[in-house]
Amino acid sequence: MGVTVRRVQSRNELKEFIEFPNRLYKGNKCFVPKMYTDEMTTLDPKKNPAFEFCEAACFLATDDEGKTVGRVAAIVNNKANEIWKHDEVRFGWIDFIDDPAVSKALIDKVIEFGKQRGMTRISGPLGFTDFDPEGMLVEGFDQLCTMVLIYNYPYYPRHMEAMGFTKEVDWLEYKIYLPEKVPEKISRIARIIEKRGEFHLLKVTRNMIRQENYGQKIFKLINDAYSGLYNFTPLTPKMIDGYVDQYLGVVNLDYVTLVVDNDGELAAVGITIPSIVNALQSCGGKLLPFGWSKILNSMYGKHEERVEMMLIGVRPEDANKGLIALIFDDLLRRYIKKGFKWAETNAELESNKAMSSIWGMFDYDQTKRRRIYTKEI
Repeated sequence: MGVTVRRVQSRNELKEFIEFPNRLYKGNKCFVPKMYTDEMTTLDPKKNPAFEFCEAACFLATDDEGKTVGRVAAIVNNKANEIWKHDEVRFGWIDFIDDPAVSKALIDKVIEFGKQRGMTRISGPLGFTDFDPEGMLVEGFDQLCTMVLIYNYPYYPRHMEAMGFTKEVDWLEYKIYLPEKVPEKISRIARIIEKRGEFHLLKVTRNMIRQENYGQKIFKLINDAYSGLYNFTPLTPKMIDGYVDQYLGVVNLDYVTLVVDNDGELAAVGITIPSIVNALQSCGGKLLPFGWSKILNSMYGKHEERVEMMLIGVRPEDANKGLIALIFDDLLRRYIKKGFKWAETNAELESNKAMSSIWGMFDYDQTKRRRIYTKEI
């Protein structure tokens, strides 16, 4: 089979780029479609502020009959390259049929894009920032995906390794079985912190997000808390505004918990959401005509069985003061009261022993492993 790879130039081609995975994974019960409007915004240079420091191109692969058989995005994140002192082109949004000619043609196009800009290595799957889907699934192919992460078929890693890619880092995901009451150790630490009186819980409202600038405060704290993590790119104020609209504008704030100090400064944040993956599967990621109602029902009405833990961050100077226990003490009480059965963590670096030690207080399973692949070019 011949393979042709062309750069996405038109809006219709971008629609095809976004919709291709829905056909590739049709009937797969573990795949969760991405929200169509979010994908359009992220990949549009006119709407995504990340293009202020990123160069990117999307590519589609077609067969001899003109049928789409693969896709990939090539990204040069100049800010990350400067911070982490490397010359790296990223590949992201990669999907392909089980044909080595297709995967190689896509990766070759990313390498070409990178070399034209002086890059010396290729890594991925990565997005523009750490808030885009990243990491190729290498374990857990029989597990339902989360809203924000990537699902892929088992043949994907085989293709990468056949092309000479090797592991750079791995992330792990955990399924936490929610208990009937808050674990004693978490509750005890939370009570000690409350008694000391140095930190206090804060439940944020939509008015506070907009009028008191808590959206910016939350993501600025995330910038500080995540600054030392693998390949992290700090968010600009304009990007933060976009993420506030994308996430905090719609999430159920009952499951967002903040910690502030006695000066009212934000010290820790936990953002979790009732899972909407069944709703996304039902509507195919499209909000119209009925997607909105299904998503909102999962978020606020008849919720699904699980909660997704999206972001948990602590101000670096307060990292060892037990503030995560204070957050979990609040959130767990809410989960238990509402009858959630389990929680799904976001992807965590396998070296993150601090978080994995917290899961040891629960019954849990490590359900998935995802990987960043890299090689010199």
